[in-house]
Amino acid sequence: MGVAATFVWLGMVVAISFMEAPLRFRAPGVTVEIGLGIGRLVFRALNAAEVLLGLVVVAAMVGGYPSAALGSSVVALAALTAQLIGVRPLLRRRTAGVLRGAAGRRSHAHLAYVVLETVKAAALLMAGVFLLVG
Repeated sequence: MGVAATFVWLGMVVAISFMEAPLRFRAPGVTVEIGLGIGRLVFRALNAAEVLLGLVVVAAMVGGYPSAALGSSVVALAALTAQLIGVRPLLRRRTAGVLRGAAGRRSHAHLAYVVLETVKAAALLMAGVFLLVG
C-alpha cells in the first residue's frame, strides 16, 4: 500500500506541478485571471489529495519499512507541510491581489513553492525506490 500511495503521490505532483501548471498559461484564450483561478482550484485539490496520500504512506510505514524509505517520506511530508503552512498563504494573498487588479513585483513565494515541490518529488521518488527494493 505504501509503494502505491508513494508513486501515485509522485505522479500527481509531477503531472500537475511540472506539466499542467507551466502549460496552463500558454493555452489559447487563457488570461492571467482565468489561469490563476484554475490554478487555485487545481492546487487546492492537489494539496488535499497529497495530505490524504501522506496519511496513507505514514500508516503503511507503521508496518516497519526500511529507515531510508521512512526518512525520504518524512522529507516529502516536511516539504508539503512547509508549502501548506508557509508558502500557500503567501501565494493565496498574491493571487487575490492580482485578481483584484493589483500589480506589483513578482513574489519569491512562487520560487519557494517550486523548490519545495522539487524536494518533495525527489524525496517521493527515493522513498518509492527504497520501498520497492527494501
